[in-house]
Order: sequence, then C-alpha cells, then structure tokens
Amino acid sequence: MASAAHTHGLIDPSIKRSREGLRAVAASLAVLGLTAVAQALIFALTDSVALLADLIHNAGDALTAVPVGIAFLLRSERAERLAGLFVVGAILFSALFAGYEAVHRLIDPRDPDQLGALAAAGAIGFAGNIWAAQIRTRAGRRLDSAALIADGDHARADAYVSLGVIASAAAVALGLGIGDPLIGLAISLVILRIAWQSLLTVRGRPHAH
Repeated sequence: MASAAHTHGLIDPSIKRSREGLRAVAASLAVLGLTAVAQALIFALTDSVALLADLIHNAGDALTAVPVGIAFLLRSERAERLAGLFVVGAILFSALFAGYEAVHRLIDPRDPDQLGALAAAGAIGFAGNIWAAQIRTRAGRRLDSAALIADGDHARADAYVSLGVIASAAAVALGLGIGDPLIGLAISLVILRIAWQSLLTVRGRPHAH
C-alpha cells in the first residue's frame, strides 16, 4: 500500500521555497553587479564622496547576497535569521563608513569632477537599487523570509544614497562644494534608520515606515 506521505511527482515545499529564494537573490545580485560596474567606472572620473558611499553600498549588497543564498540552500529558518542579522550589520557598517568619509571630506575639502557623469551615476544607482529592492522585498514577503525583506531594505537604502549623489552634483554645480560631504553625512543618518528598521524586521517586530 502506498504511504499517505508519498509525494511522487510533486516538489517538496522546502525545496521549492529554496529555489525561489535563490532565484530572487541571484536576480537582484545581477542587477546590482551591473550597477556597481557602471558606477565604478564613473567614480574614477569624479572623486565624489557621495558616489563612494553608493559604491560601498552596492559592494555590501554583493556580500550580503552570499549568506542569504547559503541560508536558502540550507533551507534553514535559523540560517535565514542569522543572514538577516548579517545584512543589518552590513547596513550599519556602510552607514558608519560613509559618515567617516564625509567628515574627512569636510576637514579636507575636494570638489568632485565631471558633474554630468556624477549625476548619471546617481540615476543609474537609483534605478538599479530600486529594481533590486523590489525583487527582494516581493520574494521576501511571498516566502515569508525576514532575511530577504531586510536585504530589500538594504537595496532601498542604496537608492536613497543614489538620490544624494544627484543632489551632490547639483550642489557642486551651483558652487556649493561643501554640499558633497554634507549630503554624504545626511545619507549616513538615513541609512542608520534603515539599519534599525531592518533589525526590527529580522527580529519579527513591526516598524513604522
């Protein structure tokens, strides 16, 4: 007699969830990888601290995709939660590093170059990160994955940074060179708030947007 638990022809739910999670991680990583490459080429021309912050975030996203992907491979809820905490740590580190660079630029001011290219880099970063955030957040909600939702928050934080890059280019164009580091400092405060929201998500507590 066939066992009632026999599932011939069906995909185990945990395996299906794992595959969907990995697809979301891979898709968002591809988007952010292309975004980072484009921005790295432009950063070499501009020397903007705001753009540097954006690059740091995109690199951080590449790193956080690794533990999240491993968590889905292991099909472990505990591993996903630990991956989510890693994401929060990466967001926090990014915010602190961007803030440090902004303060350093305030002490030793240098205006960025190639303002048109700088604004274009900001637009590229915004589009890429919003796209990645949507991929991760939708998959995270569909799969009930706190790690993917936190990673979506991280990508959304990167999009805010990219808007700051555009604002920095505009400020310098108007003769306000100090705008670049000041915007970089403001961005770091925004991302600190994102880190707090992501921590609440990973711990399973609601937060206000």
